[in-house]
Amino acid sequence: MKKAYYLSTCDTCQRIMKELNISEGWEKQDIKKDKITLEQLENMHSMTGSYESLLNKRARKLAEFRGQEWTEEKLKSMILGEYTFLKRPVFIYENEIYIGNSKKTVESLKNRLGA
Repeated sequence: MKKAYYLSTCDTCQRIMKELNISEGWEKQDIKKDKITLEQLENMHSMTGSYESLLNKRARKLAEFRGQEWTEEKLKSMILGEYTFLKRPVFIYENEIYIGNSKKTVESLKNRLGA
C-alpha cells in the first residue's frame, strides 16, 4: 500500500511530496476535501499504537480542548471530527507509517523509498 494523507493548501505537505516524488502509484487523499474515515484512522492507530502520535499538537483549534483529559477515545473523536487535528502529512508505505514533517521522518521515508 502506498497512501499519502495531506492538505493541498499546505506548502510543507506539497514540498515534501515533491521532494519524495509522491506521484504515480500513490493514492493521495486531501484530508480537507475527503475526510479520513474511522477505518482509515483505526488503521493508522494499529500501526502507531496511539492516537496521540497522530495528533497535530500545533493545531490552533487545540486551544478549545486545553484543560480537558485527552483519553485515547477523546483523541480519536477529535481527529475524526476536525481534519486539522491529524498531524500531516501521513504516508503509509507497505506496512510502515510515517507521520509529520520532521526532517528525521522525511529522511527515513526518503531512505525507505530509495529516493
